Amino acid sequence: MRAAEIRETGRPPAVAERDAPVPGDGEVLVDVLAAPITPLDLLCATGISYFGKPATPYVPGVQGVGTSGGRTVWFPTAAGMAPGDGSMAEVAAIPEAALVELPDGADPVLVAALGLSAVAAHMALTWRGGLTAGEQVIVLGAGGVVGQAAVQLARTAGARRIIAGARSPAARERAGRAGADAVVALDTGDVAELARRFADASEGPADLVLDPLFGVPAAAAARTLRPGGRLVNLGGSAGETSPIDSATLRGKSLRVLGFTNNELTAEQRAEAITFVAGQAAAGRLAVAHETVPLEDAATAWLRQGEGKAEGRIVLTPRPAG
Repeated sequence: MRAAEIRETGRPPAVAERDAPVPGDGEVLVDVLAAPITPLDLLCATGISYFGKPATPYVPGVQGVGTSGGRTVWFPTAAGMAPGDGSMAEVAAIPEAALVELPDGADPVLVAALGLSAVAAHMALTWRGGLTAGEQVIVLGAGGVVGQAAVQLARTAGARRIIAGARSPAARERAGRAGADAVVALDTGDVAELARRFADASEGPADLVLDPLFGVPAAAAARTLRPGGRLVNLGGSAGETSPIDSATLRGKSLRVLGFTNNELTAEQRAEAITFVAGQAAAGRLAVAHETVPLEDAATAWLRQGEGKAEGRIVLTPRPAG
């Protein structure tokens, strides 16, 4: 079978012929239709992640969509985090208990592009953030996959107004396409100026901030929250620390909450994937993405890592249908 291999950490994968995997106890073979290149894949392959240096060669891909036993399924892997291969191959051996059957009409490539990023957006908004109908939400990093999904899922959950924050013009355009009511440019490191922009875009104080950025944007958005408002952090791409001031936290009795998909049970993750796939199949959820043949994995990997892709790149080892 054809597969992408990380042969040396810090370098893109090479596509090569490999023996097809042999399923172990409790595993089944999945014919892979779609394998996204995610930030976690890129991080693990550096060899300097908190998971440690992976044994090479290995097939990357921490999630994918394929077919098994006549079903179209989403599946996770531990590639790059633990010994074993991932989704960027024509065939993968996956524990059967980890498969999540997708609803009729779900596009394998779109579900792969959404994947665990959309799960994070959904669960951070609802399970962790407690979003209820009629609330006003600020979504930071709204041009990324998590952010685009969060804008749409907040709408599905009944948010009355959604303010997006994004850095580049292209990211702001994606946030607008996702359906944000207003889009704020995160192009300054001035907390007070960003807070003013959020306040101007809001209709009164915000109830909830979804924050995959931290840093200055989180500090600015926090100033826009109502008393008792919530900020849910699920990333630190704008900074590992944030200048959120004590007066804002204490004066408004704010709740700052952390979220990671790693705390979800297998059942919660499966339910969230099913929900996300259902929303996608119904035409209520989509993110910017592009499809690239597995043969072009190396160049796709570099473009994704350098931020030169139009959204999430999804590799297709074999055509759907």
